[in-house]
Amino acid sequence: MTNIDDTDSESTRANTPGRGIRPEAEAIDPAAPDEFGLVQVWWGDGKGKTTAAMGMGFRAAGHGYRVHMLQFMKGGADSVEAVRGEYNAIAAMPGFSYENLGHYGWAGMRDGSDDADHQKQADAGLDRARELLDAADAADLESPLPLDGPPEDGVHLLIIDEILYAVAMGLLSESDVLDLIDRKPDGLELVLTGSHDEPDYILDAADLVTNVRKMKHPIDDGQRARKGTEY
Repeated sequence: MTNIDDTDSESTRANTPGRGIRPEAEAIDPAAPDEFGLVQVWWGDGKGKTTAAMGMGFRAAGHGYRVHMLQFMKGGADSVEAVRGEYNAIAAMPGFSYENLGHYGWAGMRDGSDDADHQKQADAGLDRARELLDAADAADLESPLPLDGPPEDGVHLLIIDEILYAVAMGLLSESDVLDLIDRKPDGLELVLTGSHDEPDYILDAADLVTNVRKMKHPIDDGQRARKGTEY
């Protein structure tokens, strides 16, 4: 005889991904996603925008999908060491690659960096983003892609990190970003991050928009970037 609690439990499990079975790690083999193709935007004054984007990248790569991250604005600073933990982790992950187009310092700040160099890096990043999107458009995104293949052969998920900051700082235009979205092939998941200011110009073009809000941050009390959490 089945009691009511057992029936409710079975019904709950039936409506749960995996039907309540504890997931286990499996070997990573090349695969293709069934439902990719959205545009995600992560912005706000809180910590965690890049972290969230990379977390999705690791999750997708864990399913055997090809992932690439192109970073704007992530140059060196005296509070951050030359080697960052996320780059080491990505290098160890099959199917996940990255590249960095940041210049030392921060645009618009009196930190000894050259704003002309910041502009040059941003322009190069925009050209590279277009190249990667066009390559994805030419690829068969409905099929598995080699996990060790170059991003020029196509990717299933493309993270363009901090590009919205580049717009907010005047290094790129709003139309530059909207053009990238227009270039996106149907099967590519595109993730854009950055900006403390609301990117209202992109809201209609995006499918998912998340505002990462700061409620409290130790940087306000003078805490510098910490190894293992901020880099």
